[in-house]
Amino acid sequence: MNKIIVLAFTALMISMSSSAQATKKAIIQTPGLHCEKCKAKVESYLSRQEGIVSVNADFRKKTTTVTWITDRTNIEEVKAHISNAGYDADDVEAEEFTYKRLPKECQIKQSKDTPIKN
Repeated sequence: MNKIIVLAFTALMISMSSSAQATKKAIIQTPGLHCEKCKAKVESYLSRQEGIVSVNADFRKKTTTVTWITDRTNIEEVKAHISNAGYDADDVEAEEFTYKRLPKECQIKQSKDTPIKN
């Protein structure tokens, strides 16, 4: 009986370790975040993308913290997703068509050289 329990436990541990996936986390500068609507849009859009584990957009710091599964996506794709949502992401500019579809209060372009107000 003890051998069966040990074997079952070992099989469970092996299956759990093989299902663990490597993740990566990055803080991306998103200077176009200005309000709760911007935050909600970026978080909602990114959370629906394959491989994204967690998203936290901070409009006060103008950053978006993203965690993703490394074998499903990468940092360039994450930035492209933010761009496709209508916001600048580090060195990737917002997709113009999507930017124009943002609510008017979210269409405030900020130069990367402009100081961020807290």
